[in-house]
Amino acid sequence: MSGDLESVKERVVLAIVALGVMMAAVDTTIVILAIPNIMKYYNTDLITTVWTILAYLLVVATLTTPLGRLGDSYGRWKVYNLGFVIFTVASFLCALSPTIYALIAFRFLQGFGGAMLQANSSAIITETMRKDRLGRAFGITAIGWNVGATLGIVLGGVLTTFFDWQSIFLINVPIGIAASLAGFKYLRTKLVTKVGFDWLGSSVLLVSLALISYGSIDMTGFGLDLQNSLIILIGVLLLFLLFTFIETKVKNPILDINALKFRQFSLPLLISLFQSVGYLSIIFLVIMYLQGVKGLDPLTASLVLVPGYVLSSGMAVVSGRLIDTFGYRVAVIGGLALQLVSVLLYTQLRINTPIEYVILASVLGGVGSALYFPGNNKAVMVNAPPQYLGSAGGLQRTLTNIGTIVSYTLAIVVSSISIPRQYAFEIFVGTTVLNSTLVTEFVKGLTVAFVTSGTILMIALILSTLMKSTDRIQS
Repeated sequence: MSGDLESVKERVVLAIVALGVMMAAVDTTIVILAIPNIMKYYNTDLITTVWTILAYLLVVATLTTPLGRLGDSYGRWKVYNLGFVIFTVASFLCALSPTIYALIAFRFLQGFGGAMLQANSSAIITETMRKDRLGRAFGITAIGWNVGATLGIVLGGVLTTFFDWQSIFLINVPIGIAASLAGFKYLRTKLVTKVGFDWLGSSVLLVSLALISYGSIDMTGFGLDLQNSLIILIGVLLLFLLFTFIETKVKNPILDINALKFRQFSLPLLISLFQSVGYLSIIFLVIMYLQGVKGLDPLTASLVLVPGYVLSSGMAVVSGRLIDTFGYRVAVIGGLALQLVSVLLYTQLRINTPIEYVILASVLGGVGSALYFPGNNKAVMVNAPPQYLGSAGGLQRTLTNIGTIVSYTLAIVVSSISIPRQYAFEIFVGTTVLNSTLVTEFVKGLTVAFVTSGTILMIALILSTLMKSTDRIQS
């Protein structure tokens, strides 16, 4: 009987966490297709409006690791549930925003809630689930992420097409209320270690990641110049010199530097960074191709990519079970290889390429994602020191989110080499279709961007061959 109750508890916790991951993922992309409507509503320019996307990504990228460490210290379920509340309230405030600047501010707040959800989800799963079920558990949370990414794009298009743009935020409110109530009732994970919070290290990490992210965003909008180059350089120096020095000296570091010396823990984290930089830009690039070259409207362009996401979601549980049986190494290598094949197919996109070709490439990428994400998540979490589970999950999310911002920059900067940068922005949000004199050059720019992404993804694949598949939790 106790075993049955334990199984029921695992399912409930898993459902709550998967829902949180899905909602956080939805709002990374849901605003994209609403950009033209928001611009018109507030009578503002494109560069300002794009900050409604970037504000959320910036906060999530900079705060995931500190909030994961906060969960380690004060209770992962407390931080997670509070994140749901903040996320829901911020969503409601976004819908009521009187100005574009208020909307951007509330997106920052929403990102704070999303970061609390992302930072502690993997740790809660690792702490709650039996070790022989971790693979399928991470497979289900991968469904939450993939479904969320799909819903974010498609829902953004559907809701803004048939309703006001405010509906993209209001839809979060009833779901968030229900999930928050369920979370406070059922999430009661134990406190792994009660230690002090590293305020100094967290502050330096926040500032360094904020500088790197802001510099990248500025470079996306205005091109590479001395100012944004110095901003990025200062951020990198703070991260790799000052932050590293602080973490070796403070009593309760965000993440024990000694833990990173264990290759089986640090290697999948490094793979996360290269995979996210190399692969997460692909969705931006393909949408730009479908809208700028093929002339599809934003909603139709997003629907072309749905089969890949649906297949990825459907296979995630199956791949999770395979990981539990055969280990995560094969899944990570196989997943990255399929993603690379998908990118190589995209390098062959031309003006007259049929839409079915794009769907095929997205399906291969979806299968690769179904293998890679649960496999790499398990690789990180089973090799993390138990007292740093929140930090480990948060750090992995941080690296992925930084990769998202860098990928966005990569997609715009590299693909717009051959055309004015303004057109690249407008193509991405669906406000411009290129004329025949520019489309050929733009396709060449996209090809360079795909090749660049594939090269970075190849580095992740090479690193994955160095992994050893083990389920031993380090202590």
